[in-house]
Order: sequence, then structure tokens, then C-alpha cells
Amino acid sequence: MISPMQQRWPVLLMVRELGLGGSERQMTLMAASLDRETFDPRVGCFRPAGIRRADLDAARVPVVEFPVRSFASLSAPRGALALIRYLRRERIALVHAFDYPTALLLAAVSPFCPGTRFLSSQRSHRDLNTAWTRRALRIADRMMDAVVVNCRFIERHLVEQEGLPPSKVRLCYNGIDTDQFTPAPRAPLAGFNEASIVAGVVSALRPEKDLPTLLRAFAAARRSQPALKLLIVGSGSQEAALHSLAGELQITPYCKFVPATADVSTWLRSIDIFVLPSISEAFSNSLMEAMACGCAVVASRVGGNPELVRHEQTGLLFEAGDAGGLAACLTRLAADAALRQSLAQRAAAAIQAGFSASFAARNLAKIYGEMIRQPRS
Repeated sequence: MISPMQQRWPVLLMVRELGLGGSERQMTLMAASLDRETFDPRVGCFRPAGIRRADLDAARVPVVEFPVRSFASLSAPRGALALIRYLRRERIALVHAFDYPTALLLAAVSPFCPGTRFLSSQRSHRDLNTAWTRRALRIADRMMDAVVVNCRFIERHLVEQEGLPPSKVRLCYNGIDTDQFTPAPRAPLAGFNEASIVAGVVSALRPEKDLPTLLRAFAAARRSQPALKLLIVGSGSQEAALHSLAGELQITPYCKFVPATADVSTWLRSIDIFVLPSISEAFSNSLMEAMACGCAVVASRVGGNPELVRHEQTGLLFEAGDAGGLAACLTRLAADAALRQSLAQRAAAAIQAGFSASFAARNLAKIYGEMIRQPRS
């Protein structure tokens, strides 16, 4: 076991795969940003290939594969055994799961590694999960030393609805790379004239993002603001339905759909008004990135959005599902360039001050240090 006084603790951050998702992005940022004088970070995953692998290699963070292909196959116990051996051999002081699959694996492994601290993450509302997954996560919660949440909303959800003791919850807001996501002059969007005012979103096209409300609000706002155009960057199960709805609303000529991409900041610099209309949200990376890039933002009043967006100061909030309320926000911002600019400037300053990757990494490091030093009960 690592001595509580020993520095440069080996820590393992885990995620199922190294793809485009928010958990993968956040894990990669934290692994790369942790203080190397205190921590020796490594990344564990079920599938080591993916877009985030290059970022980890560039940051010289080793990646270790634990090849679990399915929890219903023999690869699960084999992966668990490989992880137990790795934690013991490398004397890992703490292991932190950033998503559900790795949290479930850690729950199975934790009794066999008493010298290691075990943390999981809760980064979204559990109503989005199946009943089986939700029951399994409640069991996993009991096996963890702590559960890290990314906003107060999720903290309340775990304590009030999932029965997690408050003493077991640790808050660490998401952070973003403020060198990559930073204000810049707006870039004209190909296919739209320079006088266009672009409303847009960068998001997975899933039901909980409620993009149909955005399309309906946009169609309504365009009646008085014909300069408005709409950009939707993302991929997912709702793509065909959104194209169909745009046709029904007769707004297709004023909309641009772009598949999901890792080059998020370039697209954000073409957006004047960023809209996040979700009906379920925790602490949105895409909203933070838009604010950091100098977009005026409009977000639904759900989840952690009100913790990030201060209404009338760093953006505008509307009630989830209220297309009329969102249309009013779009109309107001499209008509008032000075308001767009002032909201955008204050939003970018707020992200730079309190939500950078280095700021989040320092907060996470405090949690790791506390957990490692804490005597095991």
C-alpha cells in the first residue's frame, strides 16, 4: 500500500473507450492536467483506440487495456482479474471510473484491492438509464470510497433520489481547455451570407437534447428576424427526424446540418447564439465550450445549466420544452448585437476564471489527495 506521506501517487483514470463523448473528453483533460509532481497518472480502458488516444499520447499518459467486451461474456471476469493484478503490481493508490461500465467493473474489483481507493463519477441524471443499470449503479455506489459529481444538481439527485450518503459525494465541476476554446472573431459560415446571424448547437442528436424545440423556436423567430440561420453540428438517432421536421417547418434552406466532429471550436466560432435546449442535462461541456469561445448562449433551465449560466448576465435561460420562450430569446438576441456581445464577453470571462482544465484538475487533485490520505474505516 502507498504510504500516506509518499508523493507522486500512481493513479488510474478509467473510461470504456477513447471516443468523442463528454466523459472521455473530461477524463483525457484531467489525466493530462494533473500535477505530475504529485501524481503519476495512467488511463485504463476497455478499448484503447479512439480519437482521445492521440491527446493522451501527446501528454505522455500511458494507456492500459482491460479488454472487457461484454459483461455477459468471459471477457468480464478476465478483465477484472487483469485489473486486480495491475492495481496490485503497480501499487495504484487510487482508481477513478469516469463512466458507468468502468464503475461497474470497479465495484467487482474493489474488495480484492484493499490498498487502493476507488472512486466513480456521476455525470448525468440516472433517469436516462435502464432500470437494470440504475440498480447496478446503486450497488456500485456502496463499493466506492466516493462518487464524484460535476454539479450540485447531480449531487442532490444522488442524495435525495438514489440514497447516497452526502459524506460520500465530492463535487468537481467540469473543466475545458481554455487555450483551445477561446474568443475569436466570428468566422462566416459557408453557404450563408455575411449578414447572417447564426444560431446553433454542437450536440449529440439524442431525444434528451430536445432539438425539435430548437427547430420550432427558430422557425418562429425567423418570421421577425429573417437574417437568422441555424447550424446543427452532431450525429445521433434523431438526425433523420430533425431533417424531416425542418422540411415540415419549411426552414431547410436556412439550416445547415454537420456530422459530429472533433473540431468543435472552429464551428463554435461560426455561431453567434449557441442554444442548448435539453430536457435533461448535468453540467454541459458543449455549453461551457460555447461560452469560452465567445458565443451568446441560451440554455434550458434544467440540471446544472443554471449553475453555469447566470440569467441576463452570462446568458439567457428559458423553460425546457417551451418553444415560444426560446423563440423570444432568439428574437431578442438577433435584434440586439450589443446584448449578444455583452453576454458573450461576460460568459467567456466566467469560464476563464472558474472552469478551465487546470482549475478543474486542481480541484480533482484535492479530492484524490484527501481520499488517498484518509484512513480506511
